[in-house]
Amino acid sequence: MQNVEQNLKSLGIELPTAPSPAANYVPFVKVGQFLYVSGQISQNENGLITGKLGENMNVEQGANAAKQCALSLLAQVKAACEGDFTRLVRVVKLTGFVNSTAEFTEQPQVVNGASNILVDILGDLGKHSRSAVSAASLPLGVAVEIEGIFEIN
Repeated sequence: MQNVEQNLKSLGIELPTAPSPAANYVPFVKVGQFLYVSGQISQNENGLITGKLGENMNVEQGANAAKQCALSLLAQVKAACEGDFTRLVRVVKLTGFVNSTAEFTEQPQVVNGASNILVDILGDLGKHSRSAVSAASLPLGVAVEIEGIFEIN
């Protein structure tokens, strides 16, 4: 079993506080052993990460935005598990939405920012199935939004 807190510390990562919903929904829903986490938008300690891939953002910037979404997903998982990451069994699936132009085709490379950091932090528990799709726009002009399904006990 990976020690999530230890891995975060060794990577120099401090999880953000689990973001509150911006509208009429809940941040996560637990059904049986599955935890469905609502879409987390790209933001960091400086605020929203906005932009459109293929217009005013490159793949590296987009991947960093996706990484921030993954850290917010983990913050929601931590909240759902009452701070006990040992309850996390695995990441099951991510769905990544990339704010991009019609011509942009590197959505998978952008969402790799989320996938890679989850594997870095969680090891094999972080390996997951995934979709990466383009969106003409995203809420508040953010660059990326990612939702996740996790197995917990």
